[in-house]
Amino acid sequence: MKLALDTDKVIAEIDEGIGWLTFDNPDRRNALSQEMVRALPTALDAFQASDEVRVVVMRGAGTKAFVSGADISEFDSRGAPGDRNPQQSAPDWKLGSLEKPLIAMIRGYCIGGGVAIALAADIRIAAADAQFAIPAARLGLGYPFAGVRSLVDLVGQAHASEILFSARRFSADEALGMRLVNRVVAVDELESSVRELARQIAANAPLTVRASKAAIVQAGRDPEKRDIDRCNRLLQDCFESEDFVEGKRAFLEKRQPVFKGC
Repeated sequence: MKLALDTDKVIAEIDEGIGWLTFDNPDRRNALSQEMVRALPTALDAFQASDEVRVVVMRGAGTKAFVSGADISEFDSRGAPGDRNPQQSAPDWKLGSLEKPLIAMIRGYCIGGGVAIALAADIRIAAADAQFAIPAARLGLGYPFAGVRSLVDLVGQAHASEILFSARRFSADEALGMRLVNRVVAVDELESSVRELARQIAANAPLTVRASKAAIVQAGRDPEKRDIDRCNRLLQDCFESEDFVEGKRAFLEKRQPVFKGC
């Protein structure tokens, strides 16, 4: 099922419990335009509200790029975006507020704002041809603190320093060594690998997955900003759910459980 958006450069579809979010600007290597930025909250709200969607996958159209950064056709005469910088922090795109698991399926260029989008995902799977870079230092741009913190939290200070200071491109294998991605697979195995992972997640108990994601997010925040009460409420929801009963029954009956998210 395809969702209606105010642009044809972002495609949102639901298929077998998976929400597919495709950045569809292949003529510009899926560079992120303001039109695309404005469409993201609508797509993510729809995925969040749908009981059918249990996991979301982000990908780029075509074979050249995931997202290659900001669309330079929208830069003004000073070489800066005309109104709002598409390379702003991912939470402003609402990616960080999605309560469902978010996977980035990365092939080809993942540059600048593309890295920020990938960092907002819970899991990043890259093809062997993926290339990563944050070229802000070569463009004279500032990189938002939220984006820097996300990068440091993921790869550590030393790797973040090399990525930001050098502005050079890193291969998929280098990204794996830095822990920037979870896994690197052959190009022709990328989609099947991501689909299999997404299906595994979608088959699990939605309330448990939601509680786990909430706890992981809170664990990454400063201690004084953590909402432990919400984590405890979501945990209690799991134990009071029909899915908990189904999980125990399926285990005893030695069959696959059928979870309904309630």
